[in-house]
Amino acid sequence: MRAVLLGPPGAGKGTQAVRLVEKYGIPQISTGDIFRKTIKEGTELGKKAQEYTNSGRLVPDELVVDLVADRLQQEDCADGYLLDGFPRTIAQAEAFDKFLEEHGQKLDAVINFEVGYETLMERLTGRRVCKACGAGYHVKNMPPKVEGVCDKCGGELEQRKDDTRETAEKRIEIYEESTAPLIDYYTKSGAIMNFDANKDAPEVFEEIVARIGE
Repeated sequence: MRAVLLGPPGAGKGTQAVRLVEKYGIPQISTGDIFRKTIKEGTELGKKAQEYTNSGRLVPDELVVDLVADRLQQEDCADGYLLDGFPRTIAQAEAFDKFLEEHGQKLDAVINFEVGYETLMERLTGRRVCKACGAGYHVKNMPPKVEGVCDKCGGELEQRKDDTRETAEKRIEIYEESTAPLIDYYTKSGAIMNFDANKDAPEVFEEIVARIGE
């Protein structure tokens, strides 16, 4: 299965990706993971990407497309993959269509998560990460046993710059301007499947599997 996850920041794409990867035995390809890896390694590409991510802006299309195309040609993607965070723009979608055509592949599904604005803000600004081990928490949905302290290692929890209200608002605004048009793009192709992601994650997952199939 080759599928794309669509939806604004905080829609639950990452949560569903973990479940879908386990269910269908395909790798999750996340542009966020790719960016963080290159930034951590301090590559020239990583430095360029960091300038954009730190300010909440999207990384330029051509840079993103090259990274993703390289990843999709690796051996573990031969039988399918789940794209999370790509494509984000019409230009990226068109480049992806060209990649699929050149490699004799087709897109099986575009899974689109629909969520209300206030729900998104609550999810995004409530995220916390352990400074020491990187474990993730949420002040409402998955709080630590002791406020501000990691259950796993006892490290201090922090709110990432990406998860402040100001940055969250900007990320959603950018999504609406740049990525939301993809819904129309994939609706016309007949590949899109819409899901109400205001619901709890397990319920959303069951609905996805019911529509995609076992």
